Amino acid sequence: MSVFPRSALAGLPGDRTTAREIASGAATTLSAALVLFALLAPDDLGGLDGLDGLTPETFVRLPVEALLGVAVVLMLRDGARRIFAVSAGAVLGVLTVVKAIDIGFGLALDRRFDPVFDWGVLGNGVELLGTSIGRAGAIASFAGLTLLAVVVTVLMALAVLRLSRVVAGRRTAATRVTAVLSVLWAGCAVSGAQLVPGQPLASRSTVAFAYEDLRQVWAGIRDREAFAEEVAVDAFRDTAPSGLLNALRGKDVLFTFVESYGRVAVQDSDIAPKVGAVLDAGTTRLKNAGYGSRSAFLTSPTTSAGSWLAHSTFRSGVWIDSQHRYDHFVRTDRLTLGGAFGRAGWETAGVVPAHTADWPEGKVYGYDRYYDSRNIGYRGPSFSYATMPDQFTLSAFQRAERAKPDRPPLMAEIDLVTSHWPWTPLPRMVDWTAVGDGAVYQPMPSQGKPPEEVFTDPAKVRGAYGDSIAYSLNALISFVETYGDDDLVLVFLGDHQPNPIVAGAGADRDVPITVVTRDKAVLGKITGWHWPDGLNPGRTAPVWRMDTFRDRFLTTFAH
Repeated sequence: MSVFPRSALAGLPGDRTTAREIASGAATTLSAALVLFALLAPDDLGGLDGLDGLTPETFVRLPVEALLGVAVVLMLRDGARRIFAVSAGAVLGVLTVVKAIDIGFGLALDRRFDPVFDWGVLGNGVELLGTSIGRAGAIASFAGLTLLAVVVTVLMALAVLRLSRVVAGRRTAATRVTAVLSVLWAGCAVSGAQLVPGQPLASRSTVAFAYEDLRQVWAGIRDREAFAEEVAVDAFRDTAPSGLLNALRGKDVLFTFVESYGRVAVQDSDIAPKVGAVLDAGTTRLKNAGYGSRSAFLTSPTTSAGSWLAHSTFRSGVWIDSQHRYDHFVRTDRLTLGGAFGRAGWETAGVVPAHTADWPEGKVYGYDRYYDSRNIGYRGPSFSYATMPDQFTLSAFQRAERAKPDRPPLMAEIDLVTSHWPWTPLPRMVDWTAVGDGAVYQPMPSQGKPPEEVFTDPAKVRGAYGDSIAYSLNALISFVETYGDDDLVLVFLGDHQPNPIVAGAGADRDVPITVVTRDKAVLGKITGWHWPDGLNPGRTAPVWRMDTFRDRFLTTFAH
């Protein structure tokens, strides 16, 4: 028994050594856990609840990258070993960050992140987040995530460096363990052994992930050349005004995009009955007012977001499914639908209420007049992302353009944004004579459900989406009833499916499209399209790629 009090021994060298050993062991354990998590974590969570791909079994695997890393460390001397460890750790940290971004893209956009061309999409995401939490909050959130990405990269480099020292200090043991595990890995790889379906025990997921990213980068670079050739081929580039749109002479032609109006809104979902009822009732209402309609589906180049990709594909007649294709397209002189109408003698207008700043890319569409949130005359409140209700957009357009006396025929491209994520709160329809400058909508946002209340339950999210689509469609139907005439031709369509929370993982990219007019000759022209009657496409409706519409439309109505 010691004659010294226990407190007198607390600061002796032996205790300090033990504390250091415990701290060192804990640091090594945490480093190993961090590296193994980075090597084994999936880049796709595999389900809408975000948990299907993140189970304990996911991490009961043997990563070949760890075995290769240990082998390299054992072969290198101290200086080279440190350089290799820090470099490998930094690369692993970056890949971990990209994995996390991939998961976000998968949940929101149902696709992988493109490390070369998608950085602009992140900027758009910040703007979208700003509509929910404010611009300052969105910028702060992005800055925090950027700092976290840097911290992850640094910590990963330090973790690999620490593990390399442990391996170098125990070469004999490390060599034996690595040899045994390598044989085990090879056996599992040959046999295809799995604890979880689709998750082989012999893991090489990080190598495959890095390879896929490199392949995607290379494919994007090659696609630049392919798209330059595609966009240069234009059957209507040199068509004279006399050869364009003669079957629509004297008509006002409105191309109207309904945000996020996808197949899920009309078929095979719990949303479809509600929206289908609106479309069926609308078909009857318009028929009673003398209008006929035909509907089908187009396959959009995008899903969940990226409306501008769909808009440009539809208008240009070329497939634009990535930001780099869009950036190339807006620098060309390709003939768009608006350009064709302008060449043929129509006045043209663009209505984009979501825009709050200059849009220099829009010059490719050649509008005579352009309206956005700054000059359309709205004095009411915003509704989350939507800067104004669709009814106001249509009313303001009617007053500014179609109500003008003694004017030439008009072609307009109009965006409706009430059905944009997060789909709540929603405005209500009011009498068209009461719309005015939008002040009538002032109390409505506070009377609706805030996004944070709705997004606690996927069923509520789908319900809010269905309500927003129903609102937009009712606004369009009522607009035609109120302001339509014998010279109106309305083409309305979706831009893309909503995000996977609503559409489901792996949903197709089809969106409804409808033509509405009183002129039987116009509807007769599209008989050969085999589109079924009514506003609701139905199961027998044809499906075209969205980039084929421009050429079919210009060909059909040329004479």
